[in-house]
Amino acid sequence: MHRLRKSGRPPIIRFVNRLQFALAGVLIVALAGCHKDIDNSEAVRQGVMNYLSKRSGLTAMDVSIASVSFRRDEADATVHFQAKGSDSAASGIDMHYILERKGNEWVVKGRTGMGRGANPHGDMGGAGANPHGGSMALPPGHPAVPSDGAGATAGK
Repeated sequence: MHRLRKSGRPPIIRFVNRLQFALAGVLIVALAGCHKDIDNSEAVRQGVMNYLSKRSGLTAMDVSIASVSFRRDEADATVHFQAKGSDSAASGIDMHYILERKGNEWVVKGRTGMGRGANPHGDMGGAGANPHGGSMALPPGHPAVPSDGAGATAGK
């Protein structure tokens, strides 16, 4: 027969009860650790870097998060790109990204502030404007260029 203690329960039952309490405690700690706090610049930077790793030509750039704001499951980030080794604060370009929380990481949904095909240098006076300033006058003796894009192939 089993030896009974003052509690009146066999030792195996006491062991199982203690094991249940221990497992419940471990489970609570594990579940609490599953939801990481990713509302910080470093987590956003990691999400942007994961996104950029799928694009080529960015290995020569330093990437930093200039600013970030969080809304529930989204983040708006201003990301600064600058050539490695450049220490000029005015050099580089800022891009705006929208990121979405997926599990314990941020994933880039897209960019804002620039439409597809937009000039990253801003509006430079419309189509046909000289981006370097000055007039767009043709040199003397140059044939006229139609402005509607129909061009020289229309009569051929």
